[in-house]
Amino acid sequence: MGTGHAGANRKPETTRVCVGELIMEHSIGVVLVILFATVLFLVIDVVRLDVVAIVCMLSLGWSGVISPEEVFSGFSSNAVIAMMAVMVLGHGISKTGIMDRFSRAVIKNTGVHKNRLLGTLSLSVGLLSGFIQNIGAAALFLPGVLNISRREKIPASALVMPIGFAAILGGTISMVGSGPLIITNDLLNNSGLEPYGLFSITPVGVLLLLSGICYFFILGDRVLPSRDQAETSRSEQEKLIEALNLPSYIRHYSIPTGSPLAGKTNELSEAWDRYGINVLGISRGNEAEYAPWRETLFAEGQELALLGKEEQIDKFASDNGLVILEPGDRLATLNDPVRAGFAEVIITPRSGMVGKTIRQFSLRKRYAVEPVILFSKGEEIRGDFSDHTIIPGDTLIVHALWEKIESLKDDSGFMVATPFVAQNQDRTGEWKALICFLCAIGLVLAGAPITIAFFSGAAAMVLTKVIAIQDVYQAIEWKVVFLIAGLIPLGTAMQNTGAAAFLADKVMILVHGGHPLLVVIAVAILATVFSLLMSNVGAIMVLAPLVMSMAQIGGLDPRPLTLLAAVCVSNSFVLPTHQVNAMMMSSGGYRNSDYIKAGGGMTLVFIVVAVSVFYFFFL
Repeated sequence: MGTGHAGANRKPETTRVCVGELIMEHSIGVVLVILFATVLFLVIDVVRLDVVAIVCMLSLGWSGVISPEEVFSGFSSNAVIAMMAVMVLGHGISKTGIMDRFSRAVIKNTGVHKNRLLGTLSLSVGLLSGFIQNIGAAALFLPGVLNISRREKIPASALVMPIGFAAILGGTISMVGSGPLIITNDLLNNSGLEPYGLFSITPVGVLLLLSGICYFFILGDRVLPSRDQAETSRSEQEKLIEALNLPSYIRHYSIPTGSPLAGKTNELSEAWDRYGINVLGISRGNEAEYAPWRETLFAEGQELALLGKEEQIDKFASDNGLVILEPGDRLATLNDPVRAGFAEVIITPRSGMVGKTIRQFSLRKRYAVEPVILFSKGEEIRGDFSDHTIIPGDTLIVHALWEKIESLKDDSGFMVATPFVAQNQDRTGEWKALICFLCAIGLVLAGAPITIAFFSGAAAMVLTKVIAIQDVYQAIEWKVVFLIAGLIPLGTAMQNTGAAAFLADKVMILVHGGHPLLVVIAVAILATVFSLLMSNVGAIMVLAPLVMSMAQIGGLDPRPLTLLAAVCVSNSFVLPTHQVNAMMMSSGGYRNSDYIKAGGGMTLVFIVVAVSVFYFFFL
């Protein structure tokens, strides 16, 4: 009787355990199905990434495997908030022109050879990423990389992805370079194991960074999308120059002592009618005049920026004894397609120019734009057309800084037909922007949460008037925000339902009792897979206890295996799910297939290097 009574008491408990196991297994199955479907759609790339992420997020909610609060938890996650703040900080840095100077300095010191540029930029961002969060390092360099791309006509797709990969690889150079490495020391300490020193991981990180740079040196042209795949179309400037046969050759000269040009006005120099060239700017010291007025006097020591055909400019320079020179800071902007270019300007009936000549209206003096061609009554007029009477519908082709053309666009008397984006750089805010950014980085290094530190830096830029609050909303790539926020709940579901542990256990069973090298490879591959499905911090939290247990069963030291897992959760290149890759995707014009192609090779290189170093030198 006693035994039967005891058995009767255990039956409901056993039933509850069985029901709980069934529910857990059902939840794991649901999560794995959603996971498989999400990865499939990310790979085949037939639906926008952010849409796939949103559907994934909602599917988890409707299936009931996570709570409604967890469904939308991604929008308040540290990863998303930090990314938004970094985008704002990068916009502020870009707006003040700091990275514009940086890009010019890089080009000046390395030349325009793509591989040299790539090596210098990758090494710089990688080393910086070893000591600050990799998304911060990538954001700091991205504006400069895009400037170099536009200025030197190198496709952004050839530069942006390698720089992003270098930022991720550089995060393995020190134990503070990435979140997983920071957390690893805490996990080891909590398990009674000795933590690693700041530079214990440095040899591995440096090898990974150099391997990544060499990978793109050797295979970059094959694995990166070509111009036809990414930024295929020619720019509006290239189309305009080709269609109208515009002169696009700009050279800079100085007026030496004794030059016959000294003392003449712009008009008397005969640059327009005799030589068919245009004087785009004159500078001396810190002063510069763009599109100089016809009565502007030339003087010894001035720098000139001349536009025209090469032989015509050479003739003008030779006749006036001009000395060729590298463009100074003030007039170098005229050579920069990011800052200046051609535009079609149509004269409207309400324009004050109607019935007047360019000379009478003083177009150059008022707007600092240089007229190059005039189209009137179907006739194309080049050279000196200062005395041509303007009628409604006449079209001028002008060259100027975009900010000057912007002022024409705002005048109802003109209609600018050429699309452009004016980057009105406020140099007065340079130091304020730099201080805000460096303070944010300093706060992170001092131990402050990255979200609070970076968002405080972004807020400081608004409060110090580096950027307006409207710029904040425009600077944020909302597609990227929804991509990351939509996929974060998937990682939560994998942890909560035990799907992550289930996958890890299955892999561990396969290699248990095998050669230690198989264990090392299994840990590297498992960490790599998890890095694609969840945040790298979440991945190491799930993997660390499993890896430690497996090391103990196999008689291996758990410290290096845990460190290997922490390194390999940064091996996230095949899909743009890593924060850095997600941020870089739009700038480089990439698709999922581009990451699969280039990231697949990088993933293999990463695993080979990491496994080799850990097996031979850490175990």
